Amino acid sequence: MAARKAKATATRRRTGKASRGAFPEDRVTEMRRKMEEFTFVHDMARALTSTLQLEQVLKTVMEKVQELLAPDTWSLLLVDEKTNELYFQIATGEAAAKLKDVRLKMGEGIAGWVAHTSQATIVPDVSKDPRFSGQVDQMTKMRTHSIICVPIRGKERVLGVIEILNYVGKRGFDQDDLALLQAMADYAAIALENAIHVQRIHELTITDDCTDLYNVRHLNFVLDTEIYRSNRYQYQFSVIFFDLDHFKDVNDTHGHLVGSKLLQEIAQLIRGSLRLIDYAFRYGGDEFVILLPQTGQEAAQVVARRLHERLNEKRFLQEEGLNLHLTASFGMATYPVDANTKAEIIRLADEAMYLVKNTSRNNIAAAHAGLLL
Repeated sequence: MAARKAKATATRRRTGKASRGAFPEDRVTEMRRKMEEFTFVHDMARALTSTLQLEQVLKTVMEKVQELLAPDTWSLLLVDEKTNELYFQIATGEAAAKLKDVRLKMGEGIAGWVAHTSQATIVPDVSKDPRFSGQVDQMTKMRTHSIICVPIRGKERVLGVIEILNYVGKRGFDQDDLALLQAMADYAAIALENAIHVQRIHELTITDDCTDLYNVRHLNFVLDTEIYRSNRYQYQFSVIFFDLDHFKDVNDTHGHLVGSKLLQEIAQLIRGSLRLIDYAFRYGGDEFVILLPQTGQEAAQVVARRLHERLNEKRFLQEEGLNLHLTASFGMATYPVDANTKAEIIRLADEAMYLVKNTSRNNIAAAHAGLLL
């Protein structure tokens, strides 16, 4: 009996055949790999669903893609709902900086096709795929050879895509890897959708319905923040308060719907006249406040004069056939030169504005300095 067992064991060693109940080495390796993938997906799901902050979700997606494949060049593109275009939210690789302002139409290129069809794809040679567009390569001076792309599918629409270029792993990239990447994208979609909804709810609480500018509630928060930063880093900041001249006449003559459309066009003019770090608020009615971080009196005067000039040059409601001309009365104050508290800087800018309102209109006044034009 013992001799037969020994002989059978030797035979199994020579032939590589396993006895009943044992696992071949390749099957053990595959099971280990599946367990690692399960652990990765579990950890990823927990990480992605642990926050409702959009920035943190995007950071987690970036970390997990790097952990999963460690690609040299990859991107996360999101869909802009307003324009139905893809833009690069995350980009890594040599051409990352050049992708910041690049946009793709839905259906354009491999990424656009994946976003449009909601289907993942592996393209081992882009030169043989008619869906490939060389636009991005031309703009970035890079050379794309292969693409792996998966959609980030929300409940009602595709939110974006994850795209990996020229991937060369230890064992290549197969359908199992694609399925794992898609699983990651699906969890990312849940987290992104939740974070976007929370962000929109937050935006609604701080945004004016008519103009899409910030509201007074947010002005109070931003002022507290700027006062803290100014005190800590010895910055100055300025506030411009302005009120439209004879706006009531527009409402009385043309109606409130026309008046609302006019306020929207005023808001567009304001946004187009400011830096990215500046804030614009609808204070109420036809009154607006502009907050200029890290801006002293002279620089604030430049901004006020620019707004004053553009307002005077602009003809409003041209599409409605009205071609209205409008002016405004501006008041300014600077922290901490003119005021030391939130209430004081708003009061001084408001008083300077009313100085213009009660004298000439269509002018600018600065706190403690009077009319400037």
